[in-house]
Amino acid sequence: MDELTMVATFAERNELVFRDLNLLREALTHRSYLNEHPEADWGDNERLEYLGDAVLDFLLADSLYRRFPQAREGELTGLRAALVRRETLARLARQLGLGEALLMGHGEADSGGRQRPPLLCAAFEALIGALYLDQGLTGVASFVMPRMEAELAAAQAEVLDKDPKSRLQELAQGLLGVTPRYRTVKAEGPDHAKRFTVEVHLGNAVWGVGQGHSKQAAAQQAAIDALRRQAEWAPLTEPEPPPDAQPAARSFS
Repeated sequence: MDELTMVATFAERNELVFRDLNLLREALTHRSYLNEHPEADWGDNERLEYLGDAVLDFLLADSLYRRFPQAREGELTGLRAALVRRETLARLARQLGLGEALLMGHGEADSGGRQRPPLLCAAFEALIGALYLDQGLTGVASFVMPRMEAELAAAQAEVLDKDPKSRLQELAQGLLGVTPRYRTVKAEGPDHAKRFTVEVHLGNAVWGVGQGHSKQAAAQQAAIDALRRQAEWAPLTEPEPPPDAQPAARSFS
């Protein structure tokens, strides 16, 4: 399978329609691939990464400004920072299967490059840059903004609401008809520096895990994790177990 065919397969899988597949091929090309294939007559994705970073910043700044008219400048900056940080963009890249689609040298791939967050983040930004050149800001917005909804819910709880547990409860009850349940599953470290791990259950499944130096802090992080995964929530048709059937691990609200 040649490079353009591989690129076209990635585009089809993610419902991306490029007028110029050469742009997408460049966005999916890590520099290590060109080191091993000097005959390639196209560039790596670093210039597109630069462009995509700027496009994404502007698109999110504009969207957040319009969506949160009462938010202060610092709050808008915090929301945007949460949406464009490395972990967020790497997570979106994984959802697209971007790591597996990258044209990459054998050495880089063998060392775990396809799973490395900085590389995934850069590839996602390069994809945005290519999409901008191919379809303009409207095309980028149509592709990016629906995928940002779950991330925005988590960022909003973290930056604006200051109470991720309340936001998770509101969404879980409204969308799924269930109330989140929290369980402390681990406590480790000395008493003066104890670290807790908490899971949050929606229905009978774990949808978020968090850690913190108090149970409350760990539960807040678990709620943020669950909010971030909102796009993955499947309809929960099984009823929640009655209180006397819940695990014996300690829980709290």
